[in-house]
Amino acid sequence: MTNSADPAATAKATATSWPAELRIDPIGRAQGEVRLPGSKSISNRALLLAALAQGSTRLTGLLEADDTSVMIGALRELGVCVEPDGDAVRIEGCAGRFPARHADLHLGNAGTAMRPLAAALAFAGGTYRLDGVARMRERPIGDLVDALRSLGASVHYLGNPGYPPLRIDPVEHPARRQSNSIAGAEVHVRGDVSSQFLSGVLMAAPGFAPAEGIRVVVDGELISRPYVDLTLAMMRSFGVTVREENGAFVVPHANYVAQANYAVEGDASGASYFLALGAIAGGPVRVRGVGRHSLQGDLAFAQVLQSMGARVEMGDDWVESSAPPGANDAGLRAIDFDATAIPDAAMTLAVLALFAQGATRLRGIGSWRVKETDRIHAMATELAKLGATVASGPDWLAVSAPGALHEAWIDTYDDHRMAMCLALAAASGVPVHIREPGCVAKTYPAFFRELDRLRGGAVSLGGGR
Repeated sequence: MTNSADPAATAKATATSWPAELRIDPIGRAQGEVRLPGSKSISNRALLLAALAQGSTRLTGLLEADDTSVMIGALRELGVCVEPDGDAVRIEGCAGRFPARHADLHLGNAGTAMRPLAAALAFAGGTYRLDGVARMRERPIGDLVDALRSLGASVHYLGNPGYPPLRIDPVEHPARRQSNSIAGAEVHVRGDVSSQFLSGVLMAAPGFAPAEGIRVVVDGELISRPYVDLTLAMMRSFGVTVREENGAFVVPHANYVAQANYAVEGDASGASYFLALGAIAGGPVRVRGVGRHSLQGDLAFAQVLQSMGARVEMGDDWVESSAPPGANDAGLRAIDFDATAIPDAAMTLAVLALFAQGATRLRGIGSWRVKETDRIHAMATELAKLGATVASGPDWLAVSAPGALHEAWIDTYDDHRMAMCLALAAASGVPVHIREPGCVAKTYPAFFRELDRLRGGAVSLGGGR
């Protein structure tokens, strides 16, 4: 992390540095190396776990972007000390008891802040209001609220039922009740809308579980299981081990333990754009910060890319991709892929379909509809602008490439992943114009500069239509 005076201010400054439109010139070849920013998923989990722990934790490699800025700001509002420490950030944990008993938190469009904080504050003994941007008010949270209410939490909707904003009122901590104890309690959480509901409950549960622990049961299919595994691994790193038993997660009553130094991995979702670039623009392109021992499930994207015909190599701290071997190779192969486990990285596969022979079909992506935008609708609309033949359903998308792509003006829907994915279409030999490119500040503020560097000058500032 850079040695800035305030780490939460960096993303805001970066977001304002881009114009309303970027022209991505045709990319003939791309090669080189990228050091990935910190993983958003790991960064926000690490910030929360460190805040809940007893003692001081130093986080290195923390992502500097909108979503982590939002989490840092919320923790400070809750009385947690979060300060720069050289090239790192130091968090003084509150041992599970946030000092502030009243707070009004604005969480932007950061699901990795809204959902876990709602769970962590449910039994924190204070009055808290959680809100976000207009899109956050359209992103469901009802299943998480239902789970917390079933344990006795006082959570209220301030707008449309099932959606933020929320007000949390103080209730007696269930683990401290003299009567009506929840000893041996069980809470049910739906798993087929967002894995963040389950991760939020799991991370908060050690603080409100009775001595015997609490069983967290997943109702329905659990999507994005790798993100839940990430949560469990990070909880272990901070001193709490959750065991799986008869299809449930059993969380003990325990205190998180601060870590002297905790290193945040590079962002595997962000790696997907550059690995894809290596596969369609010659390469080799190497990303550093993730490798064969990564905690992140999105690294499975590299295996899918390999199945499409790209050359992929991997080390302990790097992954490298290049175009399919052989001058006469027909290019990438289309796939029929169940993306339930890696919905974020699967967006890059939708754009790779523009470079594949045949029809690519992505299944198990229903969660796209409740992300930063309705990503199935948005992706279908923008791919069609490029000339692709696109069909879609409630949880699937099918894409066939045209004979030649069209120059297109791409709308980003204030969705960072739409902007980053569709910029890759310039490797087809046509310019691509990205509207409102500053949305990448949510997770990868330097994305377009890295893209520009790898191909030796792809980005033109301005130039509206």
